[in-house]
Amino acid sequence: MKQNKETNLQNQIRLKLSEHGIVLRLNSGQFWQGKRVYSKELQQDVLIHLRPVQGCPEGTSDLLFLSNNGEVAFIEVKTPTGKLKPAQERFLEIVKQMGFKAGIARSPEEALKIVKGDDVESGN
Repeated sequence: MKQNKETNLQNQIRLKLSEHGIVLRLNSGQFWQGKRVYSKELQQDVLIHLRPVQGCPEGTSDLLFLSNNGEVAFIEVKTPTGKLKPAQERFLEIVKQMGFKAGIARSPEEALKIVKGDDVESGN
């Protein structure tokens, strides 16, 4: 299964941040979940017993970081040309107003700056 560029970047960021705490990937919106089984007819894995699952509210950041010293950060992962959706922008504004670290990361280095509290250009 081929991953898109944002997923690859997200995995690089998760790996880098895991050296400093716990990184949770957050899924937003509604998606389908089921049991993966191998289909002889299709000669590939398929999902059966599908059911809709509700994730986090629309706009929730891609990653939640919990540091070894108890700090929390929300990280929205975007490729160098990726744009924020209005709901993502609102979410980041709200959590920043609540006092949490939050921002847009276009590289593992930017994500590390966010969790350390360094200012990162929004670049949306």
